[in-house]
Parts: sequence; structure tokens; C-alpha cells
Amino acid sequence: MDVGLRNLIDGATAPHVEESRRFRAAKLAAGGQRGPTNREELERARASLPGQVGGGRAVARRARAGRREVPVRITSPAHGPSRATYLDIHGGGFYMDSAVRNDARNARLADALAVTVVSVDYRLAPEHPWPAAPDDCETAARWIVEESGRRFGTERMLVGGASAGATLAMTTLLRLRDGAAVHSTVGAVLEFGAYDLSGQSPGGRLYADEWFIQAYAGHVADRTDPDVSPLYGDLGGLPPTLLLVGARDVLLEDNLAMAARLSAAGNEVDVRVFPEAMHGFTSHPTTMATVARDGIERWLADRLAAV
Repeated sequence: MDVGLRNLIDGATAPHVEESRRFRAAKLAAGGQRGPTNREELERARASLPGQVGGGRAVARRARAGRREVPVRITSPAHGPSRATYLDIHGGGFYMDSAVRNDARNARLADALAVTVVSVDYRLAPEHPWPAAPDDCETAARWIVEESGRRFGTERMLVGGASAGATLAMTTLLRLRDGAAVHSTVGAVLEFGAYDLSGQSPGGRLYADEWFIQAYAGHVADRTDPDVSPLYGDLGGLPPTLLLVGARDVLLEDNLAMAARLSAAGNEVDVRVFPEAMHGFTSHPTTMATVARDGIERWLADRLAAV
């Protein structure tokens, strides 16, 4: 068992705290991060998203496993063979966004690590509530397990997601393990996920009134089901995991609880907290975000070098 708490807050972030604080203040002054509170507001939020223009290299495909299939976007490294396949699961509260919006970042990741990135376009709530999204993410993961050796020349897999994508990354890992799927997942990167949608833990109670929970899992009688709230799952036997969260994120306590539970279950865990950073900070135009993304790449490179 190993949990990386000695460097919980990296000293390299210190020079960028004031910039992060200013960005957060400006963001809050402009309306903050308040999410939709009903279906009408959700439709307006979806309509206000910038045009979904991809990075030019991703190839759209359909991933099939068993009787299910799901659209994915595949970004291969620009040069050389692929060292692993990286399953990317986008965020957006389970009810917004799409895989194409990660194209540019996935291209950078593919080239930096020489990996093939498969980004899954899972179905969104409330049109498709739980278990549609985890079903789709599992389908993409099983397709990678079955096909990546032949298609991409490697059987090693990495998994990553941000916000709702981190939640789905955890449920995907649990499904693979519980389904006895033979796979070589060598690392998982979880950025500020929501791990208790039941609102029963101290961290979960801080965001229990958010409408995204009703849109995604309001019909679920017991939201402590690990497929909804992975904090309550048997977390043993999972790959090494890196968790990132901002100190100003309402999900901070939830992420620390997940790190503790992963460690208590015997997994290797590295958790990093970024001062003055808010939810979604790794996609913000700040130096703090650059430090975090660079750290993710170094951690993933270390995982690939270790196996």
C-alpha cells in the first residue's frame, strides 16, 4: 500500500497561487460555476457551448463489445508505435459536452507519451440516465481490451477522466475488475471526480443538492450503489491511481475520501491538491493548470516505464 501524501501540495505551485486566485475571482465575478438547475437551463447551457471543432487528427469510429457499441474518437501518436492505449472519458456533469472537445488535448497527450487515445462519446443524461453512461464507457474499455493488441500494437491500457469523466473512469475500472476481464491497465488519472452521489458522506453532502445528480441518477433508489457512487465500492485490486483536485473545489473532501479509501484497499495512490484552484482547473488558461497537466504526463510516463 502506498499513498502519496508527502507532496500533497507541490511546492512548484507556490509561484502560481496568486494568478490562480485572480482567475478564480474573475470567474466567480462573471457568474461562477453554477450549473443548470432544470432542463430548460440545461438546454440553454448546451446551446451556449462554443462550436465543437476537433483538433484535425482524431478519427471517428464505433467501438463494439458484445451486443453494445459506442462512438469513439481515436488519436494516434504522430510518430512511432503506440506504447499504450489511453481511454479518455470527458466531463460535463453527465449531461453536457462531448469527446470532440478533448481532441486538442488528446493530440498533445498522444505525442508526449506515444500512446493512442480513445475518447468515448457516452450518452448523456437526462435523455439517457444511469446506467447508459457507464455502459458506454465499459463498452469502449472492453473494445480496447479485445482489440488494442491487433489495432494499436499494444495491450497496455491507461484510463483517465475529469469531473463526471473521473467518476465514470472509476466505475469502468470496477466493472472491468468485477467482470473478470483480463486487461493490463497500468494507471488511472482522476481529475476532480464526484464519488458520492448519494449525499451520505461528509464530502457528498456538500454537493448533494446539485441538479446533475437528479438528471443522471434521480431514479435510482439507492445511490450508494458503487456503479453510481464508487466511494462505496470494494476498491481492492485497482491500478495505480493519480487524483488531482483544487483546494477551492467543492469536491475536495470527496476526492480526499476516495484517495483514503483507495489506499485503505491496498492500492497505490498519489493525490495532489492545487491551491486556489477551482473545479475544472486543468482546462483553465492558467500556469497552475499547465503545472498540473505536465505532472499528469510525467506520472503517466513513469507508469509506462515501470511495466
